[in-house]
Amino acid sequence: MRSARARQGETLDALCHRILGVTAGVTEHTLRLNPGLASHGPILPEGTQVALPEATTAPHRIDTLQLWT
Repeated sequence: MRSARARQGETLDALCHRILGVTAGVTEHTLRLNPGLASHGPILPEGTQVALPEATTAPHRIDTLQLWT
């Protein structure tokens, strides 16, 4: 399992994006892996050790349809 330390003024979303490159679904999974992490509030204390989920696949892509050409 991968882990990282929070930087000064960093949110959990920002930490997930910095380390894993995505936040969709990852932030929620990270909260489940780290009981009590949410009690720190939106800004994590500097140096907080956070366990991260394994690398995920690319975010789900929705194909679009062009109506007019």
